[in-house]
Amino acid sequence: MIRRSTRWIVGLVLIALISPIALAQLTEEEQQTLWQANQIFIKVAHMVKPSVVNIRTEKIIRAPYAPFSFFDEFFREFFGEEWSPQPPRREQEFIQKSLGSGVIVSENGYILTNNHVIKDADKIWVSLLDNRKFRAKVVGTDPETDVAVLKIKAKDLPVIKMGDSDKVQEGEWVLAIGNPFGLGFTITAGIISAKERSLKGLTKYGSFIQTDAAINPGNSGGA
Repeated sequence: MIRRSTRWIVGLVLIALISPIALAQLTEEEQQTLWQANQIFIKVAHMVKPSVVNIRTEKIIRAPYAPFSFFDEFFREFFGEEWSPQPPRREQEFIQKSLGSGVIVSENGYILTNNHVIKDADKIWVSLLDNRKFRAKVVGTDPETDVAVLKIKAKDLPVIKMGDSDKVQEGEWVLAIGNPFGLGFTITAGIISAKERSLKGLTKYGSFIQTDAAINPGNSGGA
């Protein structure tokens, strides 16, 4: 374990040393271009982040429960399989929790997310970037496209600006913003890997956009 940690530390140190050296090989104009591109990433992240919400759900699971008795096996040895007691069956409840992300699409509280994030949920909470929390209700769902719309009682919310997917090109930079693993708002970057992908056997719809930006559990429904 110590050796593995040491390797990680050495790797990070090498990256920290190599990056400035590699940057120094660029011309001043190239460095300026790289800096400007980085500023665009920062600007987009600051613009979009307030429109991305954290979604937490609770689902009550009910299952029959019959307590096991030691005497069942004891009497079965004497009476054989004919021994079939009918102990009183009780219903056991437990709460299943899950999390995901969503995006604000209207100032008065409509939120777009994935259907699997809120499917069969008994309670849904939405948390904003400013730490405000709201109970949400489901307005509509479309399992085929895995889309759902929620509504919270709020006003003057920051609305995400929608892009035009028809104009997307392979190789373009993209950012993914969500709430992976419940750790809070996280941003990852990647490129458009392909367009018009189909998910055979999963949905009758096609023309999906593929990206290599890291998408982790909890990112579903995010930007």
